Amino acid sequence: MTADPDRTPGLEPGGGVQPGDTPPEAGQTSGLSHQEATPPKNLGRIAVVLIVIFAVLVAAMLITRAFLL
Repeated sequence: MTADPDRTPGLEPGGGVQPGDTPPEAGQTSGLSHQEATPPKNLGRIAVVLIVIFAVLVAAMLITRAFLL
């Protein structure tokens, strides 16, 4: 939905607004919010360890399969 330039006060030619004016239907926020929880620091390390373990298991499975054929 766009603003009708003929009926919107403060709208400059080309659709811009004057400095200090709020554009039509602009979201209003106070800037205040709940403090976000910080993620655990060792979560990344755990993910890397799990990926390495998985890669080693897959490699072991492929090597074992290659020797059995």
